[in-house]
Amino acid sequence: MRRLALVTLVVDDYDEAIRHYTEALGFRLAEDSPRPDGSRWVVVEPDAGAGATGTALLLARAEGDTQRSRIGDQTGGRVGFFLYTDDFAGDHARMLAAGVTFVEKPRYEPYGTVAVFQDLYGNRWDLLQPAR
Repeated sequence: MRRLALVTLVVDDYDEAIRHYTEALGFRLAEDSPRPDGSRWVVVEPDAGAGATGTALLLARAEGDTQRSRIGDQTGGRVGFFLYTDDFAGDHARMLAAGVTFVEKPRYEPYGTVAVFQDLYGNRWDLLQPAR
């Protein structure tokens, strides 16, 4: 079996990022381990239910000016991340209540219900409930 396991997301601060992804977006903290160089191995993932194996985010604290300049714009302003849900209305309402910024109202496309939101750093995401 082969699968895409982790995608690195460059962040400014580990603890701030963990709070945002777990509290505002409803992810779970899968791992937070110190590394010998003083960094941390921090992995968050959507809570997809028992036994589910999806792609997780490796939250990597930026080191140096080049990496810091990429925080919040890792995909050149495009939507770069897609959070699938089976409860669009519930997740949308919960995320709004948690202060997540949606840059558009929900819309209905042939492929599903979708709305673009920004994470803590300004990276653009789709919240998407696929059509049945």
